[in-house]
Amino acid sequence: MPEQVKKTLVLSIYFALAISALLVFWQVRNFDFVNYDDDLYVYENQHIVSGLTFDNIKWALTSGQAVNWHPLTWLSLMLDCQLFGPNAGRMHLVNVLLHIVNTLLLFMVLKKMTGDLWPSAFVAALFALHPMHVESVAWITERKDVLSTLFWLLTMAAYLRYVKRPGVPSYLLTLFVFALGLMSKPMLVTLPFVLLLLDYWPLERIKHFDPQDTLRRRQVIYHLVLEKIPFFALSVISSVITFLVQRSSGVVVGINIISLNNRIANAFLSYAEYMVKLFRPQNLAAFYPLNAAASFSFWRVAMCVLLLFVISIFVIQLGRKQKYLPVGWFWFVGTLIPVIGIVQVGAQAYADRYTYIPYIGLFIMLAWGLPQLLSKWPQRKIALGLSMVIVLTTLGICAHRQTSYWKNSVTLFSHAIEVTQNNHLAYNNLGNAYAILGRLPEAMEDFKQAIKIKPDYAEPLDALGVAYARLGRFAEAIEASKQAIRIKPDLADAHENLGNAYCGLGRYQDAVESYEQAIRIKPDNAGAHYNLGNACCALGRWPEAIEAFGQAVRINPDYAEAYTNLGIVYRRLGRFIEAIDAYKQAIKIKPDLAETHYNLGIAYLAIGDKNSAMAEYNILKYLNSEMADKLLNQINK
Repeated sequence: MPEQVKKTLVLSIYFALAISALLVFWQVRNFDFVNYDDDLYVYENQHIVSGLTFDNIKWALTSGQAVNWHPLTWLSLMLDCQLFGPNAGRMHLVNVLLHIVNTLLLFMVLKKMTGDLWPSAFVAALFALHPMHVESVAWITERKDVLSTLFWLLTMAAYLRYVKRPGVPSYLLTLFVFALGLMSKPMLVTLPFVLLLLDYWPLERIKHFDPQDTLRRRQVIYHLVLEKIPFFALSVISSVITFLVQRSSGVVVGINIISLNNRIANAFLSYAEYMVKLFRPQNLAAFYPLNAAASFSFWRVAMCVLLLFVISIFVIQLGRKQKYLPVGWFWFVGTLIPVIGIVQVGAQAYADRYTYIPYIGLFIMLAWGLPQLLSKWPQRKIALGLSMVIVLTTLGICAHRQTSYWKNSVTLFSHAIEVTQNNHLAYNNLGNAYAILGRLPEAMEDFKQAIKIKPDYAEPLDALGVAYARLGRFAEAIEASKQAIRIKPDLADAHENLGNAYCGLGRYQDAVESYEQAIRIKPDNAGAHYNLGNACCALGRWPEAIEAFGQAVRINPDYAEAYTNLGIVYRRLGRFIEAIDAYKQAIKIKPDLAETHYNLGIAYLAIGDKNSAMAEYNILKYLNSEMADKLLNQINK
């Protein structure tokens, strides 16, 4: 093939890969956040929504929030908010852009490593379009997936450069990019192992030596392993940090809850499930529940163990000639180990997002194995070409449909309930979505269903209490919140919501105690401080109210309502200059707060500044004519 034609063909493949991925995921530009960790990662995380500041960067580098240490993920989300605010559609598109870049990088790296154009293109196309990868792209929280994979592939590219041109600078560059990947998501701890696989194939760094020269072969293998020690050291450091963060967060499930036998059984079942979903990606959900008390079928687990054992023996036996087989297989098996559930974090049995990197190994086995299998068939090129088009088109259609479920929380968790059984988390999150929409009867029904499935699930009990309170059924709200606290005493939201219910019944002292407990558990909860301030106001405890409102605005400098109430307390105490400053700050944040403009006007009158009060009247005429007239009456007295 002429060089110019080959270059044109390669550019056409890049273009086709990018366009096909864009066609699948372009719809996400109109999608919303979902109430599944997006709150922790973006819209309720003040460090993220306030953008790139020195304090926020410091927080990103030191925080273990969301039970992981991944500062680059935090920084990328901060950059999004810095550029265009917490805009869900644009943040979704950043994920899509990263996914497209990953697809193109994967094609480029495989093509350069192997020299094989079409198998490399097929792997990249499968990566771009497989429905199991939708979760990593269409979920804003999984920015860590697409970002860390970018650094994974860049590490592979840098490593290829080092192999071709060995030297300290290229080696250090590879190590540095790998470190960035670990700072995006700790799942990259398996990358040094994959680099060793790549040494075997396609880089074949030991193939040029006589197989009979055992000593020389051992020396080469020793050198390759020694070469990876700094990479493994970074992996160990990342693993230790992750373990400490997760243990301190209390999310690591104890052996007393899920036995080691059940963990191992679920691990083998998960491997089998991932392989099934590779070929039959149906009934995909955002969450697959793991029943901690379930006993797994011995024969089902045994068949999965046998399947993995047989495949492993098979690829090892064929691996001397078809080296891509053991590389692809152990890439898949090895990269899943950190998330296979031996160390159980969370309540999921397995997750689609965990296949984002591991599936590359299986894609490699298919892309190089199928042409090899059909090598003696004269019409293989036509058959493989047509099959590739049909398979990729089908996967693209399925991925497009799967992506559509991520439009919002209602569509996402309604679908999860349809395709899974006894999905307590899906019912809870769907209930929360309905509650935000004001559809309280539907929300309460979903919360009750979640509690029925999992009676020790505190979150839906707490949410049920909030729904009762919104309906004015405060006694039932108090009981629901107390039940949630009995199950999970450190659930800060339940203590805060219990305080809100007490306020509804006028039991302000009980409310103060509940808010204080919520703050002890979660000191940076600006809402709890704000509510504490309101309860203290109701009890006439003005200094405590000032402290509570002041703490609320220190945590969240954009908390206009807290500034307004702080101004009200200052005015009650006759501290009018401080009241004016607080009101001005509230208006600076939210210029259309009519009541705050009115209170500011009254504060101006208290210090004899009628001109400034009249200025507030002129603003109020456009915001609230009734309040404007009321202020004018005070001015004219």
